[in-house]
Parts: sequence; structure tokens; C-alpha cells
Amino acid sequence: MLAPGATIGILGGGQLGRMTAQAAARLGFTTHIFSTEDNSPGTQVTPHVTVADLDDSEALARFAASVDVVTYETENIPLAALDAILPHAPVRPGLDVLRVTQDRLREKDYLRSIDVATAQYREVTGPEALGRAIRDLGHRAVLKTVRMGYDGKGQVMISPDINPVQAWTAIAGAADSAGLAILESFVDYRCEISVVVVRGTNGSLANYPAVENQHANHMLDTTIAPARIAPELAMRAEAIARHIAEKLNVVGVLAVEMFVTHDDEILVNELAPRPHNSGHWTMDACYASQFEQLVRAITGLPLGSTERHSDAVMKNLIGGDIERWREAVAEPMTKLHIYGKLEARPGRKMGHVTRLVPRH
Repeated sequence: MLAPGATIGILGGGQLGRMTAQAAARLGFTTHIFSTEDNSPGTQVTPHVTVADLDDSEALARFAASVDVVTYETENIPLAALDAILPHAPVRPGLDVLRVTQDRLREKDYLRSIDVATAQYREVTGPEALGRAIRDLGHRAVLKTVRMGYDGKGQVMISPDINPVQAWTAIAGAADSAGLAILESFVDYRCEISVVVVRGTNGSLANYPAVENQHANHMLDTTIAPARIAPELAMRAEAIARHIAEKLNVVGVLAVEMFVTHDDEILVNELAPRPHNSGHWTMDACYASQFEQLVRAITGLPLGSTERHSDAVMKNLIGGDIERWREAVAEPMTKLHIYGKLEARPGRKMGHVTRLVPRH
């Protein structure tokens, strides 16, 4: 167990790194952020910053030697970067978790291996393989890169009027070095949900309630907590998330995104081994936020309570939406979070607001 005064290294200087550093400070920990950009959101809240590329092994080693434990705010980290860190400090969640969750094909294979249901999928290596996969799964499908890609990036919807060459060309530049992609069958779902689960160094588990996610332009727009689904469905989703975290041996936070079909089947869509946008509501509506839980988990502290004192609706402020901050701050039961990004661009997450409804 690390004591207050220890230093947590955070790979990534975005808003997740920023909010993790703020939660760490409240518990008495120092943070050191490794960022690839100057004046990123995370670097604004701690004096200990390294700005370098993720392929700079010397900078990574110096960073790791200055901290007691390392975590990350994105799964899109070269594994070689962790190789440079691990001789100096533990990384939580670990290398094995990252290896699975940063590759969509490997992730789907892993989920199936532990008896977790997903959409049907096929490995794709080029236009011919894509044509065969479309014949197997049908024309209602989504072609995705196996790596990177988020908020709708690196994806192409397959329809009867698109040919395999066109679809492959659209993502070929983003396919991994082996030329791999994945075709996933389109899921006719009733709603999208997610569960954030936390696991400590001693194997203790806790989860927040399943929440309902609504998207706009392939990005998360609104999270409703708790999800408006039957209690038995919510319990099943939460059990699935705990099962995955335990099997993956996660130490930290894991977000599990899922589809609920019209037949009440739950299909896991993606995993994120870090705080998640759909968990931001916990900052204001729960006794311990997902960011505090991450800090507790990776430092060996006992986990906090995941109980909520309020129901909540969290809405992202994307691009020009940030100009509505005056409206949010004027509402007594609304909490405003601004990430400190210097430029509001279309499709860029600038902040979020959480509207609270206290439970009586």
C-alpha cells in the first residue's frame, strides 16, 4: 500500500489524466504526467510534467524512475513504451490487459474464450477477405480497424451498395501493420449501456450501476445513470463486467460497453481499461468517483463506495457546446467540468455537465 506523498505517474495528458491527477491530489498523492503535448489538460494541474514522444525510451525511463506506480488514460499506447517503464515502476492495469484491449480482434477472441457474448465478427486482411466476410455476416455490418479508432474513427458502415474494395480503401491507411481489420455484424439493439468496474491489488471488486449511453455523430453525447432497463438486466450486465475484470486480472478501472438487444440479450462491444466518459457522472453523484477508485486501486488502498447519492444525466460539451457553460453554471443542481483545452474544434470533447437528481 502506497502512503500519501507517493508519486503516481500518468501516461497521457488529456482530460482523463487531468481528472485522475485531481482525484490523486485529494488523497495526498503527487502526480507526474507524461504528455506528448505542451499545455495539455493534465499538465495544467500538476507541476511534475514530462513532454516527450511515446517512442522516447530515455524520457520514459526517467519518468518511470521518478514515480512509484504508473497508470494510463488511453489504451492506445505502444507496448514498447511499457517495456521502457516496467524495469523502474509497476504499471496498473498491466501489460497483459493492454495487449488484449488495444486490439479489437484480440479483444473479441478473448471475450469469446471466457464465455462472454459479442456480435458476430470476422478477421479481414484485404478486399477479397472482406468480400467473404460480408457473405458470411451479411451486408449489415461495420468494418473497423483493429487498433486505434474511437468516437467513430476508423470505421466504415457496410451496406448493399458499397463494394469491398471501396470499404477496404476507406480504412486501409488505418489498418494495422499486418493489414488486419475486423468486420462486425450490425447489432439491432434496444439501447447501449456500460458498466464501470474497479478491482484492487488484493482482488477486491466493486462496480457502479449500469448506465445508458446515447450517441450523436458516433460520439457519446449523454449518459443516464442508472440505465432505464429492468433490474435483472442491469444485474446481469454488472456481473458480466465483474467477470471480465477478474479474468483479465485488472488492477484499476475497467469500462465495459454493451448492447442490449430487443430480445434482452447482452452483447459486449468494447473494453476500456481506464476511466471512461460514461463514468464521469460518478464525480458528482457517487461517494467515490471512478477517478478516486482508480487511485485507490493502483496504490493498494481499500476501494471506496460505488453507491450513488443521486441519479444523474451527464452530457458532453463537444466543440462549440462549451459556449453554453454560462447556462450550466447557473443551474443549482448541475455540475460543470471544463477540461482546459485551448481550442474548441468540431468533435472535440471540451467538458461535460452533470445534472443531479438526489435520491430520497
